Parts: sequence; C-alpha cells; structure tokens
Amino acid sequence: MALPAPQGRRSSTFTRLLRHGFTDPSAAGELLDSPGLAPVRDDSVLLEALGATADPDLALRGLARLVERQGEPDAQQTLLSTVVAAKPLRDRLLGVLGASEALADHLVRHPQDWQSLVTYESVDLHPTTPEFELALAEGIWGEHGAVRPRADALRTAYRRALLGIAARDVCGTTDVAEAAAELADLATATIRAALEISYEEAPGDAAVCRLAVIGMGKCGGRELNYVSDVDVIFVAEAKEGVDEAKALQAATRIAARMMRLCSDNTAEGTIWPVDANLRPEGRNGPLVRTLSSHLAYYQRWAKTWEFQALLKARPMAGDLGLGQEYVDALAPMVWEVAERENFVADVRQMRRRVVENIPAAQVERELKLGPGGLRDVEFAVQLLQLVHGRSDATLRSATTLDALAALAAGGYVGRQDAAALDAAYRFLRTLEHRIQLFRMRRTHLMPEDEGELRRLARSLGLRTEPVDTLRKEWKWHAREVRRLHEKLFYRPLLDAVATLETGETRLSARAAGHRLEALGYADPVAALRHLEALASGVTRKAAIQRTLLPVLLAWFADSADPDAGLLNFRKVSDALGKTPWYLRLLRDEGAAAENLARVLSAGRLAPDLLLRAPEAVALLGAADGLQARSRAALEQEVLAAVGRADGAEAATAAARGVRRRELFRTAAADVIGAYGTEYSPAHTDHGRSVDAVGSAVSDLNAATLAGALRAAVRAQWGDTLPTRFAVIGMGRFGGRELSYGSDADVLFVHEPREGADEQEAAQAAQAVANEMRRLLELPSSDPPLPIDADLRPEGRSGPLVRTLASYAAYYRRWSLVWESQALLRAEPVAGDTELGQRFIELIDPLRYPAEGLGDEAVREIRKLKARMEAERLPRGADPTTHAKLGRGGLSDVEWTVQLLQMQHGWEIPGLRTTRTREALAAAHAAELIGTEDAQTLDEAWVLAARVRNAVMLVRGRPGDTFPVDGRELAAVARYLGYEEGHVGELLDDYRRITRRARSVVEERFYGA
Repeated sequence: MALPAPQGRRSSTFTRLLRHGFTDPSAAGELLDSPGLAPVRDDSVLLEALGATADPDLALRGLARLVERQGEPDAQQTLLSTVVAAKPLRDRLLGVLGASEALADHLVRHPQDWQSLVTYESVDLHPTTPEFELALAEGIWGEHGAVRPRADALRTAYRRALLGIAARDVCGTTDVAEAAAELADLATATIRAALEISYEEAPGDAAVCRLAVIGMGKCGGRELNYVSDVDVIFVAEAKEGVDEAKALQAATRIAARMMRLCSDNTAEGTIWPVDANLRPEGRNGPLVRTLSSHLAYYQRWAKTWEFQALLKARPMAGDLGLGQEYVDALAPMVWEVAERENFVADVRQMRRRVVENIPAAQVERELKLGPGGLRDVEFAVQLLQLVHGRSDATLRSATTLDALAALAAGGYVGRQDAAALDAAYRFLRTLEHRIQLFRMRRTHLMPEDEGELRRLARSLGLRTEPVDTLRKEWKWHAREVRRLHEKLFYRPLLDAVATLETGETRLSARAAGHRLEALGYADPVAALRHLEALASGVTRKAAIQRTLLPVLLAWFADSADPDAGLLNFRKVSDALGKTPWYLRLLRDEGAAAENLARVLSAGRLAPDLLLRAPEAVALLGAADGLQARSRAALEQEVLAAVGRADGAEAATAAARGVRRRELFRTAAADVIGAYGTEYSPAHTDHGRSVDAVGSAVSDLNAATLAGALRAAVRAQWGDTLPTRFAVIGMGRFGGRELSYGSDADVLFVHEPREGADEQEAAQAAQAVANEMRRLLELPSSDPPLPIDADLRPEGRSGPLVRTLASYAAYYRRWSLVWESQALLRAEPVAGDTELGQRFIELIDPLRYPAEGLGDEAVREIRKLKARMEAERLPRGADPTTHAKLGRGGLSDVEWTVQLLQMQHGWEIPGLRTTRTREALAAAHAAELIGTEDAQTLDEAWVLAARVRNAVMLVRGRPGDTFPVDGRELAAVARYLGYEEGHVGELLDDYRRITRRARSVVEERFYGA
C-alpha cells in the first residue's frame, strides 16, 4: 500500500526513516516527536542503530515504552544518553528490542533491567553455568529477590539472564552454537536453583535421599533453543541408614516440586516445562528410580530409540557424583546398541513416524521435523555416532555440531559434506532461534506473514529483497540437508573402496564393515567387494556409479535383503555396463533407479527374470513401462514372433521369451506398487493389486499358449489343421486369477472340419495337444509353463482331447457334481474362438443348473470339501497359515462362493462369472450374503492370494505357506506392507482374518 507523502519539514524525516528501514515512518515520526524521545529525535547515531535492527519499527516502539517506564525525566535522560553514547549497550538493547517483543515486555515490567546490558567485559561474552548460577542466586536470595516469592524471583532472574544471551546473539557477539550452549547452561543453573528452592521448602526430604537430575535432549547436548522443554531423567539413592522406599518417596516429592517451580505460571509468566517423559516406561513409569532400577530396565526392556536418546545424557543438577555414576553405567549399553538386529531400521522407522505425524498443512513450514529439517541432521549424525562410536571414542559427543566435526575428522563423513551440513544446520537453528525469540513461544514453523518474514530475514542480515532471499536460502539449505542426509552413510563407503585421490580421510575396512553391518548387510566383506568392482577407477562408468550408489545403497538398505539387492545390481551392471543407455537411464530418470533398487532387493523372481534379459531395465524408466498390456496386444506380438522363427522349438522359445519379459513387467509393477494400491496392512483395497496380477499373468499365459499352438500346428500341418481346435482355461486360469507360479489348467476340445476324416482329425488334435505340452516344458532359462489337463472327463484316465460332441455325451450321461463345479471357471483362452464359445454354451446348463442344486448335490459338495480338507493338506502343514487349503484360505472362500453360484446362477446373471471376487460381489448385491460376511470372505481371499504372490516373488518358486527363513519371511512381510520387525504382527493378522473367514464358511457353506 502506498504511503501518503508528508509535507514540509516532516517530509525529510519521512524519507530518512524509510531509508533506515522503517515500514511505518508516520508512526515512527510521531514516536520520535513524543516528549520522552524528543531529545534524540534528530540523532543520526540512534537512527542508524535502529535501522540496523531486525525491525526498526518494533525497536523504536520498545525504546519509547522503556523510556516512558523510567518515570522521572532525569532517569529517562540517563537511559537515552547512555544508549546514544555507549555503542555496545546501544547495539545490544536496540537489537533485542527489534527482535523480541517478549523481551521488550520484560524490560517494560522491569525497567531497570536494561542496566544488565551495560557491562561489556571479556567474562560477559561467554558466561557458563557458574556465572549464571551466581546471577540467579543474586536475583533469588539477594537484595532484590528476598522480598519476592521464590518462584517469581526465579523467573525474573531467568529472564534477566536470557536478556543478555539474546543481546549477544542478535549482535553477533556469539554464534548460534555458542548461544545454544549458553541457553543450556542457563537452563542447568535454573534447574539447580529450582532444586535448591525445593530443598529449602522441604529440608526433611533432602536429608534422606541423594537425587541427581540427568539432562537429556538438547539441554543435555548443550544445544538448547530459546523456548523448549527441558528433558530430564531423575535417579535417586537412599542415604545411609534410610529405607529405600522412603527415600524414593522423598526424592519424588523434591523432583515434582522442582518441575512445578519451572513449569507453573505466576505473575511473572513461566520459564519452560521440565519434561521427564524420556524416563523408563515414559509417563507410565515412576518419576524417580534408583540406579539399579534404571540399569535393570535398560538391560531388559529398552528400545533402540531410548539408547539413542541417552547419547545426550549428562549430569546436570543435584548429586553430580550419582549422576556421573548413572552416565558411566549406561554408556557401555549405548555404544553396543548398533549391534542390535534391525538397529538402523528402528532408527529410520522412528524418523519416518516423526514425519508422518506432522499435520499435512505444516510439513512445508516445519524447520525441525520436516524433510530437510534439523531432525534429519540430528538423526543422521546420531546414527553414525552409534555405528562407529563403538570403536572410536572421539565420536562420543552429545552436541550435534561437535559430533559432526568428529565424524569428519575421523573420515566417517566427507569433509565437504560435513561443512555443508554444518552450515545448513547453523542456518536452520538460527532461523528457529529468531522465530522463537520474537514472542518467546515454542514453535518450529516458518511464519507466513510478510512482516514477520521481513523481520526474520533482516535479523539474519538479509537486507536486499529480504523475504524472497530468505525463502530461497531456506529452501536451498533444506534441499542440501535432504541430499546429504541420503548420502552421509554411503558416500564414505565408496571413498573407502574407490581408488581415487580425494584428499579425504577414508573409512578403514573395519569401519566400513561396521557401517554396512549396521545398515543390514549380512556379508559386509562381499558388499565392499561389490562396491569396489562398481565404483573404483577413473572411467566415466565408475564416476556415474559413484553418483548413483549412495542413493541406491540407501534403497537397498531399506529392503529386507540389502545383500541381494547389491549383488543383483552388480550383475545387471556387469551385463549392461557397456551399453550407452543403461547408466544414463538410471542417472537421469530418478524413478528408474529407485524402481530398479526396489525390484532387485525384493526377492528372487523379478531379479532372476531381469538377469536373463537385462535390457528389460528400460521398462523401469518408461512412462508406461509398467502398465500391463492387453491380451490382444500380447497375442499379436507372440504370434508375430512365432511366425518369424525357424521351427517349432525356436518359435516356442520366442513365445516364452516374450512371456519372460512380461512376467518381469508384472512382477516389477507389483513390487513397486504400480497397480494403484497403497501397501499397508490398514489399507483395504489390496484386491486391486491381486486382480491386476491375476489378469496380467492369465492374459500372458493365454498368449503364450496361442503361440505354442501356432508353433505346434505349423510344424506338421502348415497353416491348416484338419480339425478346429480350442483351449479352455480352467481353475484360476479360467478365472483370470493366476498367481506367478500357477500351472495352466486347461481342457482341449476339437471338432473335425467339414469333409475331414474323424480319425485323422482326432489323431491331429491329440498330436497338437501333446506337442504343445512338450514345447512349453522344454528345458530353458525361461520360466516353464506346465499344462495340467487333469480336470478333463475321467481325469488322467480319459483322452487328452475330445470332440465337442464327446464332451456333450459325457456330461449328459456321466458328469458328477464336482465336474459341474469345476466348470464354473471354464473360459476359452486360445485357439478357435467360435468353437470355444460353443463349448461354453454346452456347459452353462451344467454349472448353472435350472432351479439350482438339490439337497443331495449340496451334501455331495460338502462331503467333497470335507474330504479334501482331511486328505490334501500337506503333512506337517499348519492349517492356520496354509494359504490355499488352510482355515479361511483360498479354497474355503472359493467353495463357498461356488456353492452360491451353482444354487442361484440360473436366476442371477451377475453370478455367471469365472472370477471369485466378482461372483462374491454379485451374491452380496443379490442379498444372498450379508455385507459383513462378504467383506470378511473377500478380505481373507485377497490376503491369501497376496501371500502366494509374495512367496513366489521372494523365493522364486511357488508356495502356499509362509517361509521359514527369517530374511524371506521379512521380505514377504515387507511386500504385504508390514514394517521391518513386524513379522509377528503379520502372522497374527493373517490368523485373525482367516479365522473370521472360516467362521463365515462354517455357517454359509456347511450350514453350521
């Protein structure tokens, strides 16, 4: 908004104030004309000093209020003349007034406290805990504090000391790390003073116990904010001859009083909350424990994050000897925590949960917890400390920047990376400090108001386009933190194995091995060997690999099997390393590299498929590379490949090559989650991924059968077979519900062409079916596609191929109820389309019998199912976790749905489908089954189908039970959406969901 231009003498003042950074020069001019400030209205020194503050308008208002509160004109003149004459005081006082509305309010309430800023001696520049203790003692027990309540006196003295810290901070006398250390030292002195007051109020309690206060968090690390909880842990011991229970009660009363003294609001406001929630058992645990009780808890129950928190533990107040005993006793446990299974996963999981709990509207403004924020730096540094601090005591610092410097000095972090991270951390902490300083409120959010952003930018010395410059610098530093956070663990590993003269101190082989072990690599020696093969040397290929590997290694480490991911990556790189597009694809297409890392570390199936044809990596970078192709498109490609091949075996090999590539496409899409399903146990739409995989694999197998059929016919009969020939998909093939390792259940049907000899036609059909089976089962590096025709009439004893008329005669005279049930899934998949459709017309009356099933047929189906449960479950298999035949598994759900189809399909068109979930949905829509029961069956079927897919993806061979091997089971859990270390939760969920489904089956199928 344009400001009105004043006239006359005020015009020059208006212009001068604008030039000095005032945004409201009219209001500023009125203040300067007020009686209190009139004597210095035209003082250029004062205006220059005001213009140098973060907010000249705020500083001038604060000065006017402070001068007015001096009362007598002589006192006002003394303040003004001192400010004008003494540069140190002028810069300090005006700097605080221009940066902190809250401290200006304190000065107005205590108008003589400005004099605490006059002193400018060397000892005043960097006070530590003893100096703060003296200042607080004078304020509490000295002349001014003696007549006031202790709590008020403590708060006033605290704010007076805080005034000095803020003054040194905004004037640049101290840097952000020194200011944070001073704030922690002041907090230490404050806790000690509050503890002394508590002893004074209850001397009887003090006489029976030793109480130590352990500083934790930022206070423990001497890197405190202006406004922050002060994290503590209490440890106590009984004095000689005193009952332990009595001593603990006394210590608890002292600790609680001390916490209230600091946390309560009085007429002088509050100091900060004292937070003891980092203690064993958190809020649910006792406030005070003995040392032995602490040790027992940490030895038996403590989680990884609790040891991480102990990195910053230091004796702070009370009995410092006891406090040191506490720290010394727990230190060995802290430095052994990296040897825990899932250590890095636990730390990362905690970091992810912190980010996930940030409200969506605040993520982009979070300086502390958001991506690229302060916590990213702290977590990275602490993780590296815990990994390497086991064998290197120089890393055992509680202060983030000191620890970062030690990591760089030891070669655990590159010096350039450490310097960049140090600069970013200082910038972000300074932002945090200045934001909190304004109103002395606990916040880590960047302001949105332009005026606040302008004051914040000017407090950092940004004067040209301050708001835009601040935003750019903040975003740059946040991106830099995120980038360095990703590479900190991995870049030094590459430097350790690459034969380069980097000028960096390098990780030793032992340190590199420690880091790889902590990151989840079971064979760090082999991992280092792979890294050396990939990244060493001065070639362009090695240089690109050194760029890629830090991020790839992070993705591998976040998987269930990092070793397999890295080994597979080396194999793919060895196979494709000389092709010009491979590394360029990974470098330039971020999605391709991440997709590849996830595929290579997710199990055996997808990597095995890829390693047989590494050029399929290109699918991972294409925009539509992971989209499933239609059956028509697949069949067209397969038949074209068969047509170009020389001979039946070469033609079938070409068809199987297409199948291999498309299986990889499907598996990769499934692993990456490209089917639009959010992989988490709480998500209920996993059916989309199961349906997508089932359709893709079924279409692919149908196209492959079409290719094998064409190859078999061409080999002997050219383009014309003497009989029409069709392949009917059965079971999950016909239902388009195949998993990765399923056989192709089929029936073969033929019909002699007009004028053809029937015996010759039958022999030709038999020969074609046998040749298809032979061709598809030939030894090959490609996955086999076994054909199973055992669902044909008379099973293995019957002819492999029948005419349509023969099928009709058999079903009319001999068909059993189970055969009618099996036909529910029949669907033409290859060969003569018209003949296939006539077969479907033939069987529809059998599978959807008019008027439904009679009671005898229902009893027969139930008997068959019961016998199958008793006889077909493999010996030793756990019926609660067998995905196909176990309780509430695929078979239970499918037989229940199929019974409904046979009973009501004749009257309800929606039930006439080969797909289980579609039929279940139709039964629900027709009110044949209730909503809750339908959802229960659907959830169990989808989960069991996903388990089978997961087992095949992970092990590379089909299976219906959860793997026994720990890594394989963890990989299955990861596919199913469970975080590392939650395998037990997966098994519990599976048993619970299938148990509920079995209850529905008992009622709906068996009629119990």
